[in-house]
Parts: sequence; structure tokens; C-alpha cells
Amino acid sequence: MEKFHTIRCCYCIYDPVICLFSILTKHKTCHFVFINFIDMGKSRPDIYILFLDINECEEPETYSCYGTCLNFPGTFQCRCPNGTNGNPFAKGGCMIIRNSNTGLTIGLGVGIGTSILVVALGAPIITRKIKLRKMKKMRQKYFNQNHGLLLKQLISQHADIGERMIVTLRELEKATNNFDRARVIGGGGHGVVFKGILDLHVVAIKKSKIMVQREIDEFINEVAILSQVNHRNVVKLIGCCFETEVPLLVYEFISNGTLYQHLHVEGPESLSWVDRIRIALEVARAISYLHSAASIPIFHRDIKSSNILLDDSLIAKVSDFGASRYVPIDQTELTTAVQGTLGYLDPMYYYTGRLTEKSDVFSFGVLLIELLTRKKPFVYRSVDGDSLVSHFEKLLATSNLAGIIDLQVMEEEDGDVQELATLAATCTKLRGEDRPTMREVEMTLENLFVKKKVVECVTIPGRNEVQTHISTQHVVVSTSRQYTMEAEILLSASYPR
Repeated sequence: MEKFHTIRCCYCIYDPVICLFSILTKHKTCHFVFINFIDMGKSRPDIYILFLDINECEEPETYSCYGTCLNFPGTFQCRCPNGTNGNPFAKGGCMIIRNSNTGLTIGLGVGIGTSILVVALGAPIITRKIKLRKMKKMRQKYFNQNHGLLLKQLISQHADIGERMIVTLRELEKATNNFDRARVIGGGGHGVVFKGILDLHVVAIKKSKIMVQREIDEFINEVAILSQVNHRNVVKLIGCCFETEVPLLVYEFISNGTLYQHLHVEGPESLSWVDRIRIALEVARAISYLHSAASIPIFHRDIKSSNILLDDSLIAKVSDFGASRYVPIDQTELTTAVQGTLGYLDPMYYYTGRLTEKSDVFSFGVLLIELLTRKKPFVYRSVDGDSLVSHFEKLLATSNLAGIIDLQVMEEEDGDVQELATLAATCTKLRGEDRPTMREVEMTLENLFVKKKVVECVTIPGRNEVQTHISTQHVVVSTSRQYTMEAEILLSASYPR
């Protein structure tokens, strides 16, 4: 039997015949059988090897297949599973294939994902940089354009503007918290005024709403004029910004609103009679200065109560010079497009387009009537349909002013209403040559104010001595001293005329 144990595999199948006996033997990888056949002419048994099919895959430990086993007749195959490679006949011999395409796919995925992330994170930064660069170019464009217009106008007037007055847009954005609506303190159809803090000073910043060439021209004109004006009763221009389509103007901050707001308050009482005379005098001083004492005569062209600002001490400040015009020294009038406010507008200027200093005188006369009556010139109509000026003049001519004068004035005045009413009527005469000059108006008001004999309280530091006075309606407080009536007159006389 030993020689049969050395047989390693079976190679043939013999069709069986009648078998007398058989013995099945198993040796490693081969099954064989001893078969005794009865064969013709033979007396002894023959030995034949008969192949018997078995399933090696059912015995992986015996046949050492640790991969995927496939059974075939007489044999089997052992392979590594899909996605692996190596020796399937050894434990752990099949290793996952590191496919180069998989790595490439993963790499591309990671790369694309990273790129998308970078773009997503970087897009706002890139967009902001592009926007900032564009804004910088636009600011430079507007600066060159507006500054050029200003320089052209200043050169034509032999004037100048200091570089210290030029403010950047970034400074104004910081001063107003990026033009926060909560900082708005005034404005109208043409623009808004913001309150801000610039160089530790409270300022008012005028920003236009309407971006048309006329607005640009008016703002440039206002810068050119105010840069040449220095008067205590004219609002002071601190700076200007040319980096926007319409320049931004920076003024001293006047904290107490406009004359219009104080005069037309709800209720029976408004500004005192003494305050009204003093405010009229201060406005007259400012206009007289513009007409005759400035380096180049200036016609304001829009004198009205809403353009008169009042500070905490009710000191008047003339503002809004957008419509103002320089006047060549050798000329007394200009022919321009009509501009101003109905109710205050000189009728001769309205019909002829010829602007003279007497046009401002007419507007000031209307302002005097407004102070006397507390009526609004641009809306008032009498029962007969007359304007405020016409109705006032009719009542003055018939000595019936009591029918239109403010009751508070009637109670407080002491005989000087008639004088002020006469001055107002003279200022509003139809023909310009029949009106006084602003210098004459100023002198008349000063005389009227002196007659009031307003003597202010003066407290001497370190003492408890108080000088009595006739009227305590108003005390003008300066940062360093208090002005008496005499000091006011001397101060006025010190201004160049």
C-alpha cells in the first residue's frame, strides 16, 4: 500500500465495470480506490485509480485558501478578493490595492474642496479690496474734479484756501459714525446736516442729496465764499471734502436751531422783543459786512429766518451761502438766473434777473416783518389775498399795525415798534433805489438798540457784586467775557466796513 501513498494526484477516470470489492483511500490531495474487476482472461485483480471529485473550498484550513475559493472538477482556485492583491494562501496575504487612480481622485477631490473653501473665504476679501480700490479711484476722481473747480473759482477771484481746510472722506465717516442717521440734525430737500466730532470739536457736516451739476456748483461756490469770510455773525466754515461727487462742507456746530424754529414755536410766547431787535441787528451786521467789508462784495441772495442759526446764547449766525454770488468790485449788479425763496424774494430781481445789494435789503425787510408779526412770509395771505409784505404796508399806512403785530411784542415794546415797522417798510419798497443800504439799516438798528438801554448783568469773579440792569431778557455769554451793550457797539465798529 505504501506505493499508493506516494501518488500525489489523479489523472484518469476509468469507466467502472462490475466491481467485486473496493477500498477507498485518502492521501493528502488525492483520493483513489482499489478496485477488483473481473476481466476477461484474467485471474487476479487489477488496480485502477479512480478520480473522485471533492470540494476543496469547504476545507480552507486543509487547502490553505484565505482568499476567494473557486471549486472546479478535480481542482480549485484561490484568489484574492476584488480590490486586493497578494498571496491568498497565507493569512493576511491579500492586501488592499493602492490604486493610483483612487489616489488621484482623492487628491483632486481634496484640491477642489480646498480651492472652493479658499474661494469662499477669500471672495469677500477680494471683493472688498476691489471695491476699496474702485472707491479710492472714484474719490481721487471727484477730488481732482471738485478741487479743480474750486481752484478755478478762487483764482478768478484772486482768493485762496488753506490746505488745512481740506478734510478726507475717511475722517468725516469716522466723525459721523459712517453718516449714521441718528446723527442727522437738520436738512431738507437738498440735503442733510450731520452732527459729528472732528479733532475733538463738535461740527456740523452738510451732505447733499441731489447729485446734479447745480448742486456741485453751489457747494463749490459756498466753499469759495466762506473761505474768504470771517465775521462773528456768519457761520464759520471749518473744512471741506472733495472726495464725493458733491463736496461735503464742515461748519462750526451751532447748537440752538434756527431763528425760524424759535420764532414759530407753538404757544403764545416766542423770542422776547429785545432778543428780536438784537438778532435783527446781528443779521444786519453780517449782511453789511458781506456787502461792503469783505475782500470781494458778496450778495447772499437767500436771506430768511431758516438760514439764520442761533447758538446757546441766541447769537445769530447767517448760514447757507450756496446761492450767494461774488460781485466784481467795479460792478453794482449781476444778471443771473433767479434763485431764492418766495415770500422773501425781491420782486424786481424776480422780474428782471438783475441781482443787486438791494435784493438782500428787500429780503432782510421781510425778515423784520416776520420778527414783528410771527407770520410766515411764504404762506401768509390776508383776507383780501395780499402777501405778508403788501398787507403789512397797508396796515402801516393806515396806522393799524395792531391788527398784525405779534401780541407778545405789543406787550413788551415801549414805543419802538413803529420805528422798526417803518424801517421794514422802507427795506421792502418796490424800487431798489428807494431802499436803504445794509450799512444804513445796521446803523438804524444800532440806534434803536441803544435806545432800549439794555444793560447786562456782569458778575465780577471773586465777588458777589451784580450790576443791575433795565432788561434781563438776554445775556450774551462769551467763552472769556460777557458783552455789555457798549461792548457790542464797539465790537461792531471794529469790523472793517
